[in-house]
Amino acid sequence: MDTKNIVLNVNGIEVIYNHVILVLKGVSLQVPEGKVVALLGGNGAGKTTTLRAVSNLLRSERGEVTKGSIELRGERIESLSTSEMVNRGVVQVMEGRHCFAHLSIEDNLMTGAYTRRDGKAAIAATLEKVYNYFPRLKTRRSSQAAYTSGGEQQMCAIGRALMANPKMVLLDEPSMGLAPQIVEEVFEIVKDLNQREKVTFLLAEQNTNVALRYADYGYILESGRIVMDGEAKALRENEDVKEFYLGMGGAGDANPRKSFKDVKSYKRRKRWLA
Repeated sequence: MDTKNIVLNVNGIEVIYNHVILVLKGVSLQVPEGKVVALLGGNGAGKTTTLRAVSNLLRSERGEVTKGSIELRGERIESLSTSEMVNRGVVQVMEGRHCFAHLSIEDNLMTGAYTRRDGKAAIAATLEKVYNYFPRLKTRRSSQAAYTSGGEQQMCAIGRALMANPKMVLLDEPSMGLAPQIVEEVFEIVKDLNQREKVTFLLAEQNTNVALRYADYGYILESGRIVMDGEAKALRENEDVKEFYLGMGGAGDANPRKSFKDVKSYKRRKRWLA
């Protein structure tokens, strides 16, 4: 990875919940300005916890960073409040969309602008920009969020984050519960925002196949540790990643493993966990 223009530097953090449960075990990663970085792994790997450590949402879950450091443009940020993080341009889109069900789509979007101090005209211009990226939201602008589809709610959640004029968006499981064509649509918009608006993305995603097609760089988490990282293209072509995360069988073998010997081979090849 090009280490120039690093906007986020996570250095060897450990996270503990309820003073006893160790969830992250020395996680380090970097996010360069203007890039899409994917944090990959299965359910329970520690992806959401990593994002919450960066955005300082751990306290609400009785979690805390007990070792390591997190720097945003060289500034230690572990003690900042979430609102202070928003003021520095970092906004998180939570897993599960979390729209305000009783509010309209447009009212949901406007809640994202509550920290803005640049006037109504600037906020209105941002709203129109959001509608340009998400034309479906403009069509449903007066609809109550509870009665919109899962895809529309995900778009609303991302649009609400954009209303804060962020420099970096932390996007948690954007594909969860969405139909494949909607997942593609959401990721296309993420890439468009990255390329045209220069928004930096750190996204946590179980759908490794889709994430690596749209990301510039990827980190794979297992059991609270980074077990592999690299350029997205290199990870897509890595035989271990193909076998264990992309469901391709590895080494060109599409046949399922049938013997215990094959299982032991699986254990040996998963050597990064040692």
